[in-house]
Amino acid sequence: MTNSFDALSTLDVDGKTYHYYRLAALTPKHDIHRLPYSLKILLENLLRKEDGQNVTPADIDAMCHWQADAEASVQIAFTPARVVLQDFTGVPAVVDLAAMRDAMKQLGGNPELINPLEPVDLVIDHSVMVDYYARKDALDLNTKVEFQRNEERYQFLRWGQKAFSNFRVVPPGTGIVHQVNLEYLAHGVMIKQVNGHTLAYPDTLVGTDSHTTMINGLGVLGWGVGGIEAEAAMLGQPITMLIPEVIGFKLAGSLPEGATATDLVLTVTQMLRKKGVVGKFVEFYGDGLDNLPLADRATIANMAPEYGATCGIFPIDKETLRYLHLSGRDEHSIRLVEAYARAQGLWRETGSREAEYSDSLSLDLSTVVPSLAGPKRPQDRIALSDAKQAFVEMLGKEKPDSANEGVEFELDGKTWTLHDGDVVIAAITSCTNTSNPAVLLTAGLVAQKANALGLQRKPWVKTSLAPGSQVVPAYLQKAGVMSDLQALGFDLVGFGCTTCIGNSGPLAEPIAQAIRSGKLIAAGVLSSNRNFEGRIHPDVRANYLASPPLVVAYALAGTMNIDLYNEPLGTSRDGKAVYLKDIWPSQQEIAELLASSISSAMFHDKYADVFAGTEAWQQLPAPEGETYAWPDSTYVKHPPYFEGMGKTPSALPRIAQARCLVRVGDSITTDHISPAGSIKADSPAGQYLQQQGVQPADFNSLGSRRGNHEVMMRGTFANVRLRNQLAPGTEGGFTTYLPSGEVTSIFDASMQYQQDNVPLMVIAGKEYGTGSSRDWAAKGTNLLGIRVVIAESFERIHRSNLVGFGVLPLQFRAGESAESLGLSGRETFSFASLEQEPTTLTVSVTREDGSAFEFEAEVRIDTSTEWDYYRHGGILHYVLRDLASKG
Repeated sequence: MTNSFDALSTLDVDGKTYHYYRLAALTPKHDIHRLPYSLKILLENLLRKEDGQNVTPADIDAMCHWQADAEASVQIAFTPARVVLQDFTGVPAVVDLAAMRDAMKQLGGNPELINPLEPVDLVIDHSVMVDYYARKDALDLNTKVEFQRNEERYQFLRWGQKAFSNFRVVPPGTGIVHQVNLEYLAHGVMIKQVNGHTLAYPDTLVGTDSHTTMINGLGVLGWGVGGIEAEAAMLGQPITMLIPEVIGFKLAGSLPEGATATDLVLTVTQMLRKKGVVGKFVEFYGDGLDNLPLADRATIANMAPEYGATCGIFPIDKETLRYLHLSGRDEHSIRLVEAYARAQGLWRETGSREAEYSDSLSLDLSTVVPSLAGPKRPQDRIALSDAKQAFVEMLGKEKPDSANEGVEFELDGKTWTLHDGDVVIAAITSCTNTSNPAVLLTAGLVAQKANALGLQRKPWVKTSLAPGSQVVPAYLQKAGVMSDLQALGFDLVGFGCTTCIGNSGPLAEPIAQAIRSGKLIAAGVLSSNRNFEGRIHPDVRANYLASPPLVVAYALAGTMNIDLYNEPLGTSRDGKAVYLKDIWPSQQEIAELLASSISSAMFHDKYADVFAGTEAWQQLPAPEGETYAWPDSTYVKHPPYFEGMGKTPSALPRIAQARCLVRVGDSITTDHISPAGSIKADSPAGQYLQQQGVQPADFNSLGSRRGNHEVMMRGTFANVRLRNQLAPGTEGGFTTYLPSGEVTSIFDASMQYQQDNVPLMVIAGKEYGTGSSRDWAAKGTNLLGIRVVIAESFERIHRSNLVGFGVLPLQFRAGESAESLGLSGRETFSFASLEQEPTTLTVSVTREDGSAFEFEAEVRIDTSTEWDYYRHGGILHYVLRDLASKG
């Protein structure tokens, strides 16, 4: 590395000398104090990685000259310090690396060059499902089923653990990646031996879960990327990006009595989504941070994908250090974090100078009120006081002519009636909130007070508690509220991501039948961040995000058709009506319980052997060898991406006479494109598995099958709630095969088109690809033969993933859309040459009647590096050829 700015300096902490790249070295020429916190971290990254090729002095100067009022236009190369993976997205990443090792052999290179160059941690957290609940042995039973279902995947990861260096696996049953990252994996400041010196630098990362941003609450810069980008980062490729706009979010005051961190984050999400922060950094500042615990900050940072930002970061301050102490980090590393942050101008003090921001907004925390968000999007916040009316209005739109008479069903020998709006899932689920002891202890106190009065959950409610780490039940037990949660059915069901990824498991069959026979709009209430259509459960159409204590309250009420402020939750043992206010604890009660029930010793204890795993994990066979001996598996299959790949890429071909496979409207999520939930027996994916001898009871989920491209390409665009306008009147993965006019599955149509050598495309509206950083939404798109996606706008990660897998993203010009251009999707489309890397492209359209017209679209290949990836057919092909040329 070079050091053009003479920035390399030393820092002494506890008698140890560290080298670091001093930002103050730039101050004679540049006022870097005005830069937002997050841009200072990027600036240090450029200083440290300057090499004259990927990072030049001009790049560093451009960052120093960042203008708050200018649009993002300058490209930089960011090299994260580490990568984190979860198993749904991590398994296909390791599958790709294994396939790249095979391809490297074919290209005459060294397979062991395919190896992570930076530290990689994979946390197995997305595979546990809620098959058993509301019983004390639910955790044990669900864990056993998890291992039975996922043995092939877990054996593959055991191979990867041995075959790759710099690669660690956190075994199943430990927790969710975000909470494990927050409580244990994150360092704040990284250290590395370079040229005989101990180099200190900011902890930065990318992760294959969009909620990687949770770590921003700790002052660590990181965000979610697709598995494709993560693989490239693992292999030493910098992430090219435009220097972002940074939106400042000023906080003042403190939360009022009755409001929780969940209510705050739903408010922030609504405000920022309305502001429009897609592709931008959000940075929180202001003296309100003095009243915001680290866990609350992490809750807000977690939901950056929901408000659309790349990240939502908080600065390092005394609260950061307090949390590092609490979570059991060693004292020297904590002192290093403080010393480094102070030396680099990354430390926040009350009343400190405010940075310059591209734009800003503010919130007085005292104005936050109890809230929900739903029934389909996390940004659709509803004040709890308006929740009943909002549900009634939604029901009127969805079922305008239907009386809410209900459907009778029998359960455990008793007859009940299920109505529209009845809550059938109430889940305290990990990710957003289980890293926050305050809201979990509040839920415990609500349960305790409800039990004391004799309240019970309604029998049709499936309840679950899935913490994000093993620390959670430890402090719930210490606080004396675990048994109260269990008494209401909130028994431990697993450690990891469950309900909000679609692993909610089956409803009791009589309840499922009642919903289907009555076409009821059943509801789910969950303490998480995602409630997109079809995601939680295929039979549950209205899903609401809420704080853990409100999840408990709705389990008691059993319906969304209730005003929790003015209508009783139930009746006490002595026959009196019980209202929410009767069981809601005060802030003082919560604070006292928090202070007495959680300690750093708990973190030390629970993370002492974090990589060891259970006996079941340790007894799994671990295959050997530098390359993987691909078994006959329906979970892990050798992908076709590198078949016939040469040492150099071909010229970019013209895309001509393309047909539209899918035409959709606004806010199509990666869940719509690549679902992660259950597999229907009559779907293309279900039919394929049955042909392989897999019975429907053993299908597992689409997410767990991500290592098998045959399953995943059949699951692409197969969401049960997808409405493809090319197959009007249908819901699910259907299209019209043209020109015959036959309505068939999207998969079958794509196979026929590919047999006929017809290139395919997608036409979409605004915010295409919103939601999770799901690489299979791009991989499946590619394997279906889709060459172009044209939309009114893209969500950041999905656009990048499309380029990374050789699919061309085009954007309608401002003010134009499929509707304004009169596109039905039944036309044929031809595209001008891409050879000269144009910023706009002429699209020639021929209608069914033979008439023709043209329009211009923007090419959303945003950087020169992305053009390199696209020319090679994708980022993995680019990296593979680059490494093959070196060895």
